Amino acid sequence: MKYISTRGGMQPISYSEALLEGLAPDGGLAVPEAMPQLTLEQIEDWRALSYPELAVEVLSLFATDIPGAELERMCQAAYSSQNFVSEQIVPLTPLSAGIQLVGLSEGPTLAFKDMAMQYLGQSMEYALRKQGSVLNIVGATSGDTGSAAEYSLRGKEGISVFMLSPQGRMSDFQRAQMYSLTDENIHNIAIEGVFDDCQNLLKALSGDLAFKREHHLGTVNSINLGRISAQVVYYFWAWLRSSDALDAESRETHRASFTVPSGNFGNILSGHYARVMGLPIHRLVLAANENNVLDEFFRTGVYRPRGAADTYLTSSPSMDISKASNLERFIFDLLGRDPERLAAAWRTLDETGELDLSAEQPRFAAEFGLVSGTSTHADRVETIREVHEASSVVIDPHTADGVRVASAHLDSEVPMLVLETAKPEKFPEIVAEAIGEAAALPAHLAGLLELEQHVTEMPNDAEQLRAFIAAHAVK
Repeated sequence: MKYISTRGGMQPISYSEALLEGLAPDGGLAVPEAMPQLTLEQIEDWRALSYPELAVEVLSLFATDIPGAELERMCQAAYSSQNFVSEQIVPLTPLSAGIQLVGLSEGPTLAFKDMAMQYLGQSMEYALRKQGSVLNIVGATSGDTGSAAEYSLRGKEGISVFMLSPQGRMSDFQRAQMYSLTDENIHNIAIEGVFDDCQNLLKALSGDLAFKREHHLGTVNSINLGRISAQVVYYFWAWLRSSDALDAESRETHRASFTVPSGNFGNILSGHYARVMGLPIHRLVLAANENNVLDEFFRTGVYRPRGAADTYLTSSPSMDISKASNLERFIFDLLGRDPERLAAAWRTLDETGELDLSAEQPRFAAEFGLVSGTSTHADRVETIREVHEASSVVIDPHTADGVRVASAHLDSEVPMLVLETAKPEKFPEIVAEAIGEAAALPAHLAGLLELEQHVTEMPNDAEQLRAFIAAHAVK
């Protein structure tokens, strides 16, 4: 398996090389030359596997240059009882008739990002050893990516992390998780502006090929291919668990729908890839908050990214994103995997500020199973309250966006699986507003908010960021 750029300007590279590359040299994103294909019989053969064992099977289809024994070691280390609270790693919990919660937040930072990041830390360290190289990771986070990346990479040999976050745009818990770390290879940088400003700085550095090569820059944000491939695993896991109780004959026709709270389009892109690989997914439901650029796109076919001034500060802050980096990978598939058409589309987007694919919009649901919806603060509060009253389960505001939008796309014949974003303990204010009290922090995180925080505040300035990275990069 080799990987190419969505924009056609990169020679095919291996999986290990793609892990370390970040943006392709032409500004595009790495995608498989051809997507792996599976039969239902092959998927059924995985039913009895544990989560780490399933991860080995799925990831081996992408990471063909990594020896099987190494991949098995990585997955066992990533998805261990030391990292994840649940014995299943990803438990499924019924919330209401037809809706189940896919528990992706059992890891060390209580967010779904741990599912990919714990694997990415293992695989990146392997790839660097293989190349005899070092890596300075520059990432951008709207909340959970930063802490998940830092917890998976802290102390890793040959790796430093420079994590950009928007000043004042994360919850107190999210800031404390990141800024309280004292590892020498972790550097937190709070940027004046919104998440999209952080993401634009990241892209500016990634596009500066001379600086990128000189300082061995890479990325772990949602454009990283390793994260996309690792997230594919839990779609297969959840589909298998949702049909465990069925008899053999019923499993042959079993389908499931997934609702995914979405900001940067990485998580739901992994579901799109799972569906293309052959997993019987009926609908992929994208749930947006008030920053609903993606919902507008999937309803109309017109993509209009918004600027910082038009990006709202909401109570589901990890989705406060108005320019979805991973959408390019989906549009690449939509345009027949034609890099020339993709590059032309992105030139139009850069020149005009919008991309009109309304002629293709009917295909979103009919061909790709993709539909969408928007949830508001009032919707989140009401949904957290309703779910708690019905099931005694407390959900976080992003997951509440998912449950709210999922309820508009239920089918009595098809189970709806909502992907959990984070634990409610990370967002005490809205949980208290909804149910009258905040969820208590786990015992092992008691005192987190009182720890000294270490962060460098910086204006939205690429030159200052370059100077900081140059001064602190691992050589």
